[in-house]
Amino acid sequence: MISVTKLNGDEFIVNADMIEFIEETPDTVISLISGKKVVVKEKKGDIIRKVIEYKRKIMSS
Repeated sequence: MISVTKLNGDEFIVNADMIEFIEETPDTVISLISGKKVVVKEKKGDIIRKVIEYKRKIMSS
């Protein structure tokens, strides 16, 4: 799970395994495999970094 921020400043958690793709249009949009899309403040690279950190944590457990 990773923490991201909506444009209004609200922070929420996304299941990293449910992310289908991320695009910057110029806002960053996370598309989930459910079809839901979420616009967030973080840049694409920041989200990728968070996902990698999360995966490393669960793999080392």
